[in-house]
Amino acid sequence: MKHIRIATRESKLALWQARFLRAQLLLAHPEIEVTLVGMSTKGDRWLDAPLSEIGGKGLFIKELEVAMLDGRADMAVHSVKDLPAVMPEGFSLPLIAFRDDIRDVLVSSKGPLEALPIGARVGSSSLRRKSQILAIRPDLEVLPIRGNVGTRLEKLDSGEFEGIVLAAAGLARLELHRDDLHPLSIEECLPAPGQGALGVEILEGSPIEEFLVPLLDARTSACVIAERGISAGLGADCALPVAASAHFTSTTQIQLSALVADVVGAKIVRSTVTGSDPLALAKEAVAQLLANGAGEILDNIRQDKH
Repeated sequence: MKHIRIATRESKLALWQARFLRAQLLLAHPEIEVTLVGMSTKGDRWLDAPLSEIGGKGLFIKELEVAMLDGRADMAVHSVKDLPAVMPEGFSLPLIAFRDDIRDVLVSSKGPLEALPIGARVGSSSLRRKSQILAIRPDLEVLPIRGNVGTRLEKLDSGEFEGIVLAAAGLARLELHRDDLHPLSIEECLPAPGQGALGVEILEGSPIEEFLVPLLDARTSACVIAERGISAGLGADCALPVAASAHFTSTTQIQLSALVADVVGAKIVRSTVTGSDPLALAKEAVAQLLANGAGEILDNIRQDKH
């Protein structure tokens, strides 16, 4: 196989990710050809409702998977935080790597979170971000915001919001350097599972997997597998207020922190565990979360959506 085709959305960030993966593949395999297969997805076209109400981040992924099934593409690269915790049947995620800053960032000319005016409007379509922000500043009005990074920044700059919350990694990759960026510590806003990492999706059993071997990153993969195990164990998707972050504390030991919150941040259940097996860690953390009421919180949110 001398020609690899990467399916990609056509947003600036998705194209950056696809071009970055192309460059990494060519560095590892100078003899091959790598091309991008651009496409628009339902998530890109349907901007009138919050993602959590119309099917979640999967709306950005389905067309890319169809392109692989149809033989028009060989792989797709995603922000791991946007992927379902359990991959669809017939697909695999053999590469999790290239992790950037895992934090969220408040973008606001008014200053950091504690400096926002009382009742300020903050744009975020993430229930995870909303619940943690409201836990710190219950007076704020956290409102849904859709569109790519550039569109969201335009809405902020036009005065529609006093602040918006974005992923630090996306801003860095797009080289969007502004004077009004205020990173949120992971103590203030625990990230989404897999945040900041890139993942490559392929058809299960595809021979294309061998081309990814030189790009493997065992430590990043182990941390993200632990984080994604939280969502999988809770049966949660990225539309629910579930957060997780793992890091190595020594050569073999991983510390995994996770939380589940209600949508207004009034109740937050947390767990922190340490060990060497990512899946066992996730299982232990999920058990702690459920023992402290996480299941009831998530069930209430699911019921409110229906």
